[in-house]
Amino acid sequence: MPLEQLLVLIGRYGYAAIGILLALGIVGVPIPDETLLTLTGYLIFRGTLHPVPGYLSALLGSCCGITLSYAVGKYGGLRLLRRFGDRLSISDVHLRKGREWFGKHGRWALPVGYFIPGVRHVIAIIAGSTGLEYRRFAVLAYTGATIWTAVFIGAGAILGESWKRFPGQARTAAAIFAGVCVLLAAGTLIVRIHRSRSTGQARPR
Repeated sequence: MPLEQLLVLIGRYGYAAIGILLALGIVGVPIPDETLLTLTGYLIFRGTLHPVPGYLSALLGSCCGITLSYAVGKYGGLRLLRRFGDRLSISDVHLRKGREWFGKHGRWALPVGYFIPGVRHVIAIIAGSTGLEYRRFAVLAYTGATIWTAVFIGAGAILGESWKRFPGQARTAAAIFAGVCVLLAAGTLIVRIHRSRSTGQARPR
């Protein structure tokens, strides 16, 4: 979807367009998600959009899209995706890449997957197909959505008129930021496990 069309839709339907387009983009409709988010930040910079509803509409759309993808995987939509996925820009290559990511990183692939093109659109489907319970999915996926939308909208608002010149840099910075968050979370978990084991060993028999 070209930039001009995104501007027309946002100009006509406002915040609703941002939410709906992001939901469709997460599901797999060929919509430039990160460009849309950065554009939203730029429009906030220009004063065309208010920052609070602008961010919340993007976050809500992202959460709705990722939840729908999870439901597809959980309730057996993989067969349909294999047959009709090309129409949603979801191919067997994307599904295989998503499985590899989920197999390597487990549940933590959900928040990080937002920042990886080709993974973002399928990681929730893979998570649902593995039987991951909704509560655990929601914590990780919605946390990822919160960070992802904030990073790219923030980039657009900070870069202002130069927002179109640095899409690669913004994506790289976002990926690094997400990686740091995951490492911190993993480190915290390891420390807690270590302390728990140490406490258990220190108890008198």
